Amino acid sequence: MAHRLPDRSKLRLFTKGVSAGSSFFTPAPFAGYAALRHPRAISTSKTSEKPAIAIPTGHVSPPVAPATRAATPSASTSEVVEGQAFAHLPLTWPHEGWNENVLLNVVPSHREPRTFGDWIAWKIVRTCRFWMDLVTGMRPEQKVDSKNPTTALAANKPLTEHQWLVRFIFLESIAGVPGMVAGSLRHLHSIRRFKPDQGWIKSLLEESYNERMHLLTFLEMYKPGRFMRLVVLGAQGVFYNAMFISYLFSPKICHRFVGYLEEEAVHTYTRCLLELDHGCLKKWTDPKFRIPELAVRYWNMPEGHRTMKDLILYVRADEASHRGVNHTFGNLDQASDPNPFTESPGGGIVKAFPKHLSVTRPAGLEREEVISKETH
Repeated sequence: MAHRLPDRSKLRLFTKGVSAGSSFFTPAPFAGYAALRHPRAISTSKTSEKPAIAIPTGHVSPPVAPATRAATPSASTSEVVEGQAFAHLPLTWPHEGWNENVLLNVVPSHREPRTFGDWIAWKIVRTCRFWMDLVTGMRPEQKVDSKNPTTALAANKPLTEHQWLVRFIFLESIAGVPGMVAGSLRHLHSIRRFKPDQGWIKSLLEESYNERMHLLTFLEMYKPGRFMRLVVLGAQGVFYNAMFISYLFSPKICHRFVGYLEEEAVHTYTRCLLELDHGCLKKWTDPKFRIPELAVRYWNMPEGHRTMKDLILYVRADEASHRGVNHTFGNLDQASDPNPFTESPGGGIVKAFPKHLSVTRPAGLEREEVISKETH
């Protein structure tokens, strides 16, 4: 008989306090953390290698009978082993991977608004960040410097593993919307006008798929309660329709908005890495901790690089890429300019910029660079 795990769906979503005695996981001493003020203070030292996952050998038990399979609980119940619910999910859009240089050199950044549309996009993102902090229960002492919200990393008190997972899941449930909205609208536009797309649709749909894989990965480690499901349902309903209508009127502002949203995501994951490096998240730094098998398969993570820190590094690099791509899209002519990160027709085949530039150029490529590459 399968061992019954605790029913985590009955756990409260948020804690009312984040003291060392009442937090979901007790953080380590936090001495010296508030003194760190620069993103490059993150240690890039290698974490201890995680033991290889043992593969069972010997006699293989016969398949379960159909009647028993029908009675098996769904993935949302406590009967499913944590971290294995989506272990064999088909990967319809394989990840291309990141090299170590890219993974370790992502830093938080902010592209200053240059137009009125940029300013509107930035203010909407800041409003969304305020409500996210409120809904996910972030305490005042856990917040960073409000004058540099996307680059400052130090706070007086760290978050717990529970709080981080709540933020990750909420963030990814929202971040997966814009790419699908923009991609579907451009797809319909291409069909309606009987004209090919300039290579944007592929990147946009790939972005939404990537964000959904982030979400599924974190769902292997935390099962949301009813309240969180209700919050996500409401947020998604409002955000999807707002994004749909806004993209019809000004896709440029929408891409700038997503660029700023991804700046917040890069900041979130960078701060988590900082707290991991300073021993504040004991469960995730335990050598026995195993990340979901889905993550290992999706990012094709090599042996010895399958810790929670490695997982956050991969997710952060993805978010940094979305940041650069959307800021680039916000700089381009929405009707005629090609996607510089995919090969697209333009009097021949225009060779794409290397993908890592979407990570290392956080403010995006300027239109002059894209057009120059197209014409030469």
